[in-house]
Amino acid sequence: MTGPPLGPRLVEGGAAFGVWAPSVRSLAVRVGGRTVPLEPGERGTWWGVVEGAGAGDDYVLVLDGERERPDPRSRFQPHGPHGPSRLVDLGPPPPAFAPPALHELVFYELHCGTFTPEGTFETATQRLDHLAGLGVTAVEVMPVAAFPGTRGWGYDGVDLYAVHAAYGGPAGFRRFVDACHDAGLAVFLDVVYNHLGPDGNYLGEFGPYFTDRYATPWGRAVNLDGPGSDFVRELVVDNAVMWVAEFGVDGLRLDAVHALHDASSVHLLEELAGRVHAARPGAVVVAESDLHQPALVTGYGVDAMWADDLHHALHVALTGEAPGYLDGFQGLDKLARALHAGWVFTGQYHPARDRRHGREPAGLGGERFVVYAQNHDQVGNRGFGERLAALVGPELDAVASVLVACAPYLPLVFQGQEWGETRPFLYFTDHRPELAEAVRRGRRAEFAAFDGAADVPDPNDPASFERSKLDWSRAGGPVLDLWRDLLRLRREVPALGNCRRDLATAWADRRRRLVTLERTDPSGSRALVVANLSDRPQLLPDPDTLRLRLATRPCSSSRDIPGASAMIWTN
Repeated sequence: MTGPPLGPRLVEGGAAFGVWAPSVRSLAVRVGGRTVPLEPGERGTWWGVVEGAGAGDDYVLVLDGERERPDPRSRFQPHGPHGPSRLVDLGPPPPAFAPPALHELVFYELHCGTFTPEGTFETATQRLDHLAGLGVTAVEVMPVAAFPGTRGWGYDGVDLYAVHAAYGGPAGFRRFVDACHDAGLAVFLDVVYNHLGPDGNYLGEFGPYFTDRYATPWGRAVNLDGPGSDFVRELVVDNAVMWVAEFGVDGLRLDAVHALHDASSVHLLEELAGRVHAARPGAVVVAESDLHQPALVTGYGVDAMWADDLHHALHVALTGEAPGYLDGFQGLDKLARALHAGWVFTGQYHPARDRRHGREPAGLGGERFVVYAQNHDQVGNRGFGERLAALVGPELDAVASVLVACAPYLPLVFQGQEWGETRPFLYFTDHRPELAEAVRRGRRAEFAAFDGAADVPDPNDPASFERSKLDWSRAGGPVLDLWRDLLRLRREVPALGNCRRDLATAWADRRRRLVTLERTDPSGSRALVVANLSDRPQLLPDPDTLRLRLATRPCSSSRDIPGASAMIWTN
């Protein structure tokens, strides 16, 4: 867009404001007991400067002389989405930090509110030594954009530019990012651009920020290609740039990009990725998508994609559960395919969708896929938020960890998984009564066909939030040692850390319930991973010149693999 930047800006002697609001007749800023009118500009924009306004001042925008609303680009909502906005000065740009190369990324997903008992950025910094010692290289933070109440997952955010007050606000997040960099950890932020939450969402009063031409499962679709969409797209792209330029974030995880409905000549993803890369060379854009579409990388310039198929195949193999979207992942051959191909469905018939789905990820290296055995969605969207260790026990949970860590992709660890946390991660909210009741009914209806549906925890009950907090008294033991060993092997053994999907082979023995993964490297490095998913020991052929490096359970020899265990050999 041309002209001054939209949003609030501190300028010499005051604060400048720019707002796109084509749906109002007049617009003013109310700050410090004064109401200062903004002047209309082109295409529904409004501009003005408030002399004497500065960092720390609260203000509201006054629409048509009567409605007080927060700024659509507010940097801080100290009293929540319904309260006034606050002017913020983050100080000089963040110091330079060199993030790991793409193939070296190992993600640790955390939710600020449940990562520590206090649920703040400040207390999260006190656990960074734990993460650095674990061997992860990137902290992926679930959404921090301001949302109603104090507790929630963050996917119902309504103020994209404002950091959630209960976590510590923008200054707290900036200090957290700086502390991660001091610990040698890159920072990724989960951002949601496909919808906004319903409570505190005032954007529709300013202009056509939303459209009825598309729908999403979570709320009104964002207007990315209709009349006025230039300004809506700029709202989104400027926000992405803000996180990397002003806060020093090293990358973004874009939520559910398949719900970004855009028929423009240049898709929003292409524009966003290009602008982020230009604003911070080396920044990484990761997209969550269920499209199985290589063009996200090859066409739009996204760097990597969340890939659910390995999780789905693992979960079905270990638990036997295959409801809904898991239908079609039955059979150890699906697990073997996910281990070396990235996606299970690359154009085949998908039973859960009742149609063909996906295409071959030809030419994409393993560094383009982020994989996991657990994440916030796959745990928290269960009725009772059970973690994998609680469902299958520590032995099979360890097998899943080995396969994720040794696959030729970028692994992700979900908070607490590294020590075998069994506390649930539930869906929790802090909504007003009417919305809370609607969510409560919807949640129970969603699980009505399951036994115990009537006992599904109430998301708005504070106890659901408290039960989801990590138990740091358990942060140790053999599971933590296993993850440290696995991530060390990724660093030390070229065959395990090269992300060469083209040099990976996997196969399954259905009768014995064995899955084998072989990895090689041009240097001559070689690794063999065998997972025994049965409950009985198995005798394996001699792995020739390879030596045993890791076994998740005690074994009598390098050829004896106990039930529910995994072993790794390298040369």
